[in-house]
Amino acid sequence: MPTLSILILHGPNLNLLGQREPGIYGSLTLVDINRLLEAEGLKLQAKVTAVQSNHEGVLLDTIHQALGLHQGIVINAGAYTHTSLALRDAIAAVNLPTVEVHLSNIYRREDFRHHSYIAPVVIGQISGFGVQSYLLGLQALIHHLRKEKV
Repeated sequence: MPTLSILILHGPNLNLLGQREPGIYGSLTLVDINRLLEAEGLKLQAKVTAVQSNHEGVLLDTIHQALGLHQGIVINAGAYTHTSLALRDAIAAVNLPTVEVHLSNIYRREDFRHHSYIAPVVIGQISGFGVQSYLLGLQALIHHLRKEKV
């Protein structure tokens, strides 16, 4: 089975995981999550590359640069999920299969978090399962990519 390359994008404030509202986001750090994703990627014969930024432009540039480097994207856009048409347009423009993930269930939180600008341009969305949301998103994306090639 060929090795896939998957980009994991973490948006604003996710660098504070482990200390930021652990009752909502859990106690694992971003480093812990990235290690789990890399290990899961190895099991599934996929290379995982993780990028975190608090800056929308960096996230946009990273999505653009994914063309030709990665076969798919797992994104937790954080608060940009609910505000960024630019991220939505970048995901649509590169046309790489993308899965949106969230640690918390965005539909059980404040009303403004119930709308995702990203959701209409991704193949799926997983939220509310803590770190498992990332792992499930990675598994689903890899399954989707391998199924597509059959």
